[in-house]
Amino acid sequence: MSAATRTPAEAIAAGRVALGIELGSTRIKACLVDADAPATVLATGDHEWENQLVDGVWTYDLADVEQGIRAAYAALAADARTRHDAAPTTLAALGVSAMMHGYLAFDEHDELLVPFRTWRNTSTGAAAAELSELLGANIPLRWSIAHLHQAVLDGEEHVGRIAHLTTLAGYVHHRLTGERVLGVGDASGMFPVNAAGADYDADLLARYHAHVAGSALAGPLGRTLPRVLPAGATAGTLTAAGAALLDPTGALQPGAVACPPEGDAGTGMVATNAVAPRSGNVSAGTSIFAMVVLDRPLASAHPEIDVVATPAGDPVAMVHCNNGTSELAAWVGTYRRFAQLAGATTTADEAYALLLAEALDGAPDAGGVLAYNQVAGEPVAHLTAGRPLVVRTPESRLTLANVMRAQVYGVFAALALGMRALHEEGVAIERMQAHGGLFRTAGVAQRLLAAALDAPVGVADSASEGGAWGIAVLAAFTAETAESALTAETAVSQQSGQPLADYLATRVFADADTATTAPDPTDTAGFAAYLAQYEAGLDIERRAIDALAGGPQ
Repeated sequence: MSAATRTPAEAIAAGRVALGIELGSTRIKACLVDADAPATVLATGDHEWENQLVDGVWTYDLADVEQGIRAAYAALAADARTRHDAAPTTLAALGVSAMMHGYLAFDEHDELLVPFRTWRNTSTGAAAAELSELLGANIPLRWSIAHLHQAVLDGEEHVGRIAHLTTLAGYVHHRLTGERVLGVGDASGMFPVNAAGADYDADLLARYHAHVAGSALAGPLGRTLPRVLPAGATAGTLTAAGAALLDPTGALQPGAVACPPEGDAGTGMVATNAVAPRSGNVSAGTSIFAMVVLDRPLASAHPEIDVVATPAGDPVAMVHCNNGTSELAAWVGTYRRFAQLAGATTTADEAYALLLAEALDGAPDAGGVLAYNQVAGEPVAHLTAGRPLVVRTPESRLTLANVMRAQVYGVFAALALGMRALHEEGVAIERMQAHGGLFRTAGVAQRLLAAALDAPVGVADSASEGGAWGIAVLAAFTAETAESALTAETAVSQQSGQPLADYLATRVFADADTATTAPDPTDTAGFAAYLAQYEAGLDIERRAIDALAGGPQ
């Protein structure tokens, strides 16, 4: 029975489904798609969680990771039963995605050596600066190698006992499959990959090994890093222990092929069909970042730009900002509470729709109101800690519309500062796609992002599905590749990204409905004026950091 004629219940019963799980900053999401028609979402589930600031370190407890993926899968199974009167017992494929970068170090017995250090920590400045000079490439604060080298510089006791390093996606994948692997996109945020996008850069590994000779770090770094695989390669199978971890009821059976685990940046590129050269995307969540697939190397290194990779291995210029929509969400929450006190209870989506629509009535430059959304340090803006602020002069116009426009502009401001380097390089961008929950309210954040980037921005119907859907699509791609009898070695040789790009274009996005908004000249000029004031006012942030030095970093 073909995908075109079978029902969702029949696809689930036959095991012709692909599961994607993504561990984001505030939610763990699960998405089930038809493996033969991955544009079709059959069921979803999620679980809310939050990072914790423990002894000055942003972290998540690994017990919460296990509980969260089980809860998200249970919610997905319940959703499948509600929608289709069927829940999965076998899968064609599965995949795991999570927040990129960060630091998970284990000893030879797979014991976690120090609490998980997430991408949000900005305590690695000395290491990042030293590594950037040593390796001749920009090494951001949040990369795994920066966290490791900072531990070396600080003489942390655990360094000599490290047997394995990985990311959050790599950790969950190992728990489900027993394999220590990473997709090339996620791996490129641990350590620089080579020009072919096939593995870590061997020359840079050797350079680092020589640099730390005599330190407590035991053995060459390459032995501790996960093996690198491209999109389409088989990265193990769901084990019996992995199936039991996901579904303690015992209904889910082992055996599904697994795609390489990826970071949220890579799955965002897949979810927006932005894996081909000159395409790009913006992902807005707790962090916000722009990814542009390069058609040529950058002329020079830029501190604002990370060079990473697509899931297929093509080079990508990434502008990553630690702070995205968290502060905006807090403001929306305060207005929801006021509405509740006034007797007009609203859902979160209703509140966002009302307040974002109000932002469009604000002055193009937000009327002199500035919103700084930094709840954590922001390397792009050279801020070492977070101090959310709303700033205005007495003559500014304090209206709800201006406050909300300033808050949305604040989400995009640091990103716009970082994108300048790409403009200076003359990087060509044919299309920019956006995704994330912020874009569920049609036409508002999209319009203001177009103004901030001074470029057309597209949002597809699938934009709010996000990375859980993106990794489910990658899982379906791996299933098709495996079923076509391609070996992992053959897949590794296909580094151009075209097979994945073709798959997305023909199998996933062929009938996608994408709304594209061109920048409005008035909005563009207004945002430029806002950004000039925003940049000039960054010293207010720095003074607030100094004045409130005991606060969260």
